[in-house]
Amino acid sequence: MDTGEVDARTKAALDLAGTYVFGTEPGRIPAVLFEAYDGTDADLDRALLGAALARLWAYAGERNRAAPFAAAAVKHAEATGDPVALAGALDAALATHWGPDELDVRVDLAGRLADVAAHLADVDARTRAHLWLLTVAVETLDTAGLNRQMRALERLGEESGRALFFAATRRLMLDLMRGRTDTIAPLLALAADHAGELPDGPMVVSALTGYSAAQAGDRSPSIIDGARAGEALAEVEGIREITAEIAWLYRELGLADDARRLASTFDSRTLTHLPRDHNYLLVLQLLLDVALHTDLDELVATITPLLMPYAGRAVVNSGAVMFHGVTDDTLARASERLGDAERGAALREKALATYRRIGATWWRERLEATSPPSAALPTASTSTTMTLRPGPAGVWLVGRADQETAVPARRGLEHLHALLSRPGVEVEALHLAGGATTVEQAGLGAVVDTQALAAYRRRLGEIDGELDAADASGDAARGERLTAERDALLAEVSAATGLGGRARVVGSGAERARVTVRKAVAAALDAIHGADPVVARHLTTHVRTGLRCSYVPDPDAPVEWRL
Repeated sequence: MDTGEVDARTKAALDLAGTYVFGTEPGRIPAVLFEAYDGTDADLDRALLGAALARLWAYAGERNRAAPFAAAAVKHAEATGDPVALAGALDAALATHWGPDELDVRVDLAGRLADVAAHLADVDARTRAHLWLLTVAVETLDTAGLNRQMRALERLGEESGRALFFAATRRLMLDLMRGRTDTIAPLLALAADHAGELPDGPMVVSALTGYSAAQAGDRSPSIIDGARAGEALAEVEGIREITAEIAWLYRELGLADDARRLASTFDSRTLTHLPRDHNYLLVLQLLLDVALHTDLDELVATITPLLMPYAGRAVVNSGAVMFHGVTDDTLARASERLGDAERGAALREKALATYRRIGATWWRERLEATSPPSAALPTASTSTTMTLRPGPAGVWLVGRADQETAVPARRGLEHLHALLSRPGVEVEALHLAGGATTVEQAGLGAVVDTQALAAYRRRLGEIDGELDAADASGDAARGERLTAERDALLAEVSAATGLGGRARVVGSGAERARVTVRKAVAAALDAIHGADPVVARHLTTHVRTGLRCSYVPDPDAPVEWRL
């Protein structure tokens, strides 16, 4: 990155940060960065150093340490008016919102980063933007978006060796997802040639070599030696996600005993207290898959309720290096194993439909090769009874089955209780915030009038068709122009509408109630998570807030509430 006119100490600290290897212990690097950060008042220096600190702590699994620096980096970058600095700060902000419950935040931030980076000459800034957009496209299973971002990375690879490394590795990820093995050798060779562009480049190549071998059926000694080296690294550095990945690789390489040994190191307490960061879904997905294949039935019973709130999600590891299937896949097999055949069948059907839609041939065939077991385990440990009810003065009780934990009373808990009492029914935020007798105050008018919104939406429909035509004809330049126009229109529509596409009104009582209720519910969910993460995740998934709020339960996974 071109750091412009920055202090020499700032540049030295940033150069040191550039040596950090993703997921490892950062050592003295944070101290050096913070000393430089604390020693300057210059907005540009603070933007760059804050972003570096945020990124480093997020990659090291310390999200709470990262978040304040990311927020400060964005503030200082905006003060400089430097788009390169702002792109770096937004990249850092994305890294601190990488948790399983923050997908909507990532979608918004990635769009903003794309807008900032679109007209930059800085290739690294544009590469970071397209990497995030690619990751979000995989997470949301947006195949058209995935293809567009992949093409953008490959075009950037013509300008930069670093971008070419990302293009080669992500193209291999996409090919493996779709069951292609003929591109493994050339893409691995291309990635290896440019792995030196990143501190963790060789580690990424090693991981993809193992995953490629697993899907291609390669059980050669060199592949197994690579997996053993990965296990040693995970042990030395204490990296949970690599331990889970190696356990999965061992199982796919036919080393079931080794897979079982590693998966068994994750006990109930460790799993329940996993940080909700970028590796949360990855670790649960991989371990559940291993447990199902190696008959670790207790582990199956422990992980299933932790992962169930994330049914329907795609699982990718950091930066979309590898696609790890959809949660419906493992949850279908786990439900069948635990005796819930009806839920298992519904999840299996959803997983297969998703794999067919996105062209995930290897994953579809793998799931089709399994069948529900003839014998099932008892389902006592997967109770669907949950509690959210008032307790003694000043507290509420939260929990599952017969376990309840007291949490301090909050306004948001009352809002959630009201929604749970009327499942599937929309309740006005104004009613939740102030009661039925609240008098609505006039607003300043809609952000955008309805005619303009209708025109925007018509044009968006036209653009989708034109993008398909541009894709078919290979007209990259036209595709870029249409994508930029589409992103700008989506930003306008998003700013002007609320849940369900309703026009948002500036300054109205309803709008203020929407904001108040959303914040109160978010604070309540944080409190619930401290008492019972599974209840919190269920509510995060099924509660909708906006001008109208609701609790929308999953008919395939009913919950009995004690209110």
